[in-house]
Amino acid sequence: MAATRASGTTAVRYGTMRDNVLALEVVLADGRIIRTGSRARKSSAGYDLTRLMIGSEGTLGIITEMTLKLHGQPEAVSAATCRFGSVADAVGCVIATIQSGLTVARIELLDEMMLRGFNAYQGSDLPEAPHLFVEFHGSPAGVGEQAQAFGDLAGEYGASAIRWTDRAEECRELWHMRHQAHYATGALDPGKRTLATDVCVPISRLAEAVTHAQALARELRLTSTIVGHVGDGNFHCGLRVDPGDADEVARIHRFTAALAENALRLGGTVTGEHGVGVGKIAYMSAEHGAAVAVMRSLKSALDPKGILNPGKMLPADDEG
Repeated sequence: MAATRASGTTAVRYGTMRDNVLALEVVLADGRIIRTGSRARKSSAGYDLTRLMIGSEGTLGIITEMTLKLHGQPEAVSAATCRFGSVADAVGCVIATIQSGLTVARIELLDEMMLRGFNAYQGSDLPEAPHLFVEFHGSPAGVGEQAQAFGDLAGEYGASAIRWTDRAEECRELWHMRHQAHYATGALDPGKRTLATDVCVPISRLAEAVTHAQALARELRLTSTIVGHVGDGNFHCGLRVDPGDADEVARIHRFTAALAENALRLGGTVTGEHGVGVGKIAYMSAEHGAAVAVMRSLKSALDPKGILNPGKMLPADDEG
């Protein structure tokens, strides 16, 4: 999680790994062990090596220890599912929720194909339509007010079948379902494998990005689910693929390329939390421009022999 600067369903309130790691112990390529950061909440002493290592995908050092922030358990929790007529309506509700200042803890988008996967995998009977899963944390009174305000906003965007619960076991069941998205995607097109990819865009362009991904999957005749931490503009596509079908593999590559290029066009990034690895190296120069050369300099300084995850994240010099 730290190496890819990833996050989870509560990122919209509690932040990503970048926001929750205070300090690191890191083993460098030459065997030196360094500590970055401290337990202090802030510091202006020296370079921020903690943030440099977070998201470096193991190319600058090996993280062996982390000092993390702790967040208290909320006094009250309220969660809900609600259904929308379109992805655009669901995302419009997300944008309005964020802009209104509601302190939502989780707000997750699931498209109609994802709901079909849940029904197939878990035997649920949710309507196969775009849904938001939401959760609020705080005092009983505060949670009640936030939930009421969200319900009013959702109604303005045509939400229906809003189901609230403040029972701990029902909240756990809801998020357990969400966290089974990979396996639920696997229930579609049995016998194939799932390729997962993600992008992140400004929230104001999120509806455009998601509907583009859905239209692209239809155009390329691909089975794709969409689920996302849409409170911060990040969404994931789960694509079913038969590795032995060369034509389908080619269509998958066309999809992932178009998805990444569209994210950049909309002012976003080719990956919000999965990382670059080798699969998205081709887009690093397009996203970062001259900064890629600076990244190479850092890599050369800390790993001159190139032994830490060689070939990952940074394009070769002759690739831009």
